Amino acid sequence: MSRCEALCGEFFINGDTACAEGAVSAGCRFFAGYPITPATEVAERMSERLPQVGGVFIQMEDEMASMNAVLGASWAGVKAMTATSGPGFSLMMENIGLGVMLETPCVVANVQRAGPSTGLPTLVAQGDMMQARWGSHGHYEIIALVPDSPQEMFDLTILAFNLSEQYRVPVLLMADEAVGHMSEKVVIPEINSKQLTRRPRPKVAPEKYLPYDSRKGLVPPMAVAGEGYRFHVTGLTHDDRGYPEMTAEAQDKLIRRLVDKIRLNVKDITKYEEVNIDDAEVVVVCYGITARIARYAVQKAREEGIKAGLLRLITVWPFADYRIEELASTAKAFIVPEINYGQIVREVERCVAGQARVRLVPHMGGAVPLPETIIDAIREEAR
Repeated sequence: MSRCEALCGEFFINGDTACAEGAVSAGCRFFAGYPITPATEVAERMSERLPQVGGVFIQMEDEMASMNAVLGASWAGVKAMTATSGPGFSLMMENIGLGVMLETPCVVANVQRAGPSTGLPTLVAQGDMMQARWGSHGHYEIIALVPDSPQEMFDLTILAFNLSEQYRVPVLLMADEAVGHMSEKVVIPEINSKQLTRRPRPKVAPEKYLPYDSRKGLVPPMAVAGEGYRFHVTGLTHDDRGYPEMTAEAQDKLIRRLVDKIRLNVKDITKYEEVNIDDAEVVVVCYGITARIARYAVQKAREEGIKAGLLRLITVWPFADYRIEELASTAKAFIVPEINYGQIVREVERCVAGQARVRLVPHMGGAVPLPETIIDAIREEAR
């Protein structure tokens, strides 16, 4: 039985389940993970679905091993992913950095919960946003998408796989507990191969193949282990052959390429949604479940005659600097509601660069903010 014969259509499912279905539709055929609230349902669904489509599910002994297994499966030519939450995300960071260095396509779903440490395992937060960008050591770029609904958990999981394959980089799906556990209608269409991206493959004979040959672009072709290509991959600074090269010159060349393949394509990668932005004097910048609350707040403010607008970040990393900078030239204030004590607000402040006021509306975690807190902030900044 094919996936689409079983599941194409409309379903009432939660975000975690939708994430798993998005992965299967994207062609994911390997999942390695360790149960952790509130992401366990992703693993549970994958344990059911992957055997049905010829894939492999493995429950690993911990999150470090899970991330390693995902990298290995990807180098074996399989689309691979894992899912976790805050504590597990911390444990995966070293090997996410290894994935960046090895240029390994894969997807990591982080369904965020309140921390630090064990925190509130079953309750919502958005406290891992800066960790997503800077959690591993060294300088690199990452791609992180933030869904605001179960439907987007499905859609953005497919996009995450496409971006990871296109740019040969781990892609993060930064959901939150509320979106992960929320049940809504999700439309699962039939996905054809033209809608899916596959990593660039070598077009030269095996003996001429260089695993990190960037002479024809910033993203080198990727061979599959076991197909006759000889290659070496290492977390050390390496040359085009993949062999360690311990020089400042090699480090400069490699890091510039790892960064530039994302940085030079920011406008192609970043996605955002705008509501009533054209004449907005007060712009609410938000993401995830907070955006659904902020949308209502902006609507109510408009009904009161306040020129409020919404900028919902769908791609948080790389950050849409250019769009914030454009809006800062006309808006007089930015409001950033987050379920943390201030993370993405710092990026907004950096991009606004003093041209307008920037105000954080924080919520420590455990529950979503009330719309009244955002509406009050809009009213005060509109004066």
